[in-house]
Amino acid sequence: MYTYSKEHKAFLKKIKHEKKIVLFFQIVIIIGFLLLWETIARLELINTFLSSSPTQIVKTTISLFQEGTLFTHIWITTYETIISFLIATACGLIVATLLWSSKILAKVVDPYLTILNSLPKVALGPLIIIWVGANMNSIIFMALLISTFITIINIYNGFITTEENYIRLLKSLGAAKRQIFFKVVIPSNYITIINALKINVSMSLIGVIMGELLVSKQGLGYLLMYGSQVFNINLVITSVFILGLLSYLMYFSISKLEILLKK
Repeated sequence: MYTYSKEHKAFLKKIKHEKKIVLFFQIVIIIGFLLLWETIARLELINTFLSSSPTQIVKTTISLFQEGTLFTHIWITTYETIISFLIATACGLIVATLLWSSKILAKVVDPYLTILNSLPKVALGPLIIIWVGANMNSIIFMALLISTFITIINIYNGFITTEENYIRLLKSLGAAKRQIFFKVVIPSNYITIINALKINVSMSLIGVIMGELLVSKQGLGYLLMYGSQVFNINLVITSVFILGLLSYLMYFSISKLEILLKK
């Protein structure tokens, strides 16, 4: 059975201690912010009609739960985000691989990727509704427009910056392009791909919310839009807080996947 040296044990203990300190201050900051917000709201130093308060957010969340709509809205947004994330990730990997395998294709496609990525996607909202329909498909399509191109660009840039000496070595040994890709390019870009996934999940969620603001009758984006239309700031800020929590959980899931893949 393998045993760690005293120095290694001390190093691991130090890392664990640092993580506890970081977590402690992260919790202190959020609790302190909420307490300060609630205090100045109760002292009427801010207008709660415009800024709400933690107490009102809790009451609004409980109200949505009692109405039986809270988890429905959360699930709709989560489902749309997961579908968009999976499709964008698959497309990103496939297209980036094709571009890496053909320099001519990459040169041809590169300016179009830049243009498509820089297009204001919200401006395309009416066209998306006409093309796809005012339903969940248009929401997913909007999310794909926002997340797919940035995923392709990030992964492809990682592929083409792979250490050239490794590739030359395999070529000198007679390795095929497929072998170079799976033996060098993919392993060398493990961190790049994981980072692309982290960005992709955020972009997918943003795209879904933008799509829900346009056409949805359910979801957190719909709650945001409805709350703003009826001047219910409590509902708007509650939706924002739930979105923040959902975004964190998705990012946390990708981080856990990264840890599992390292083992």
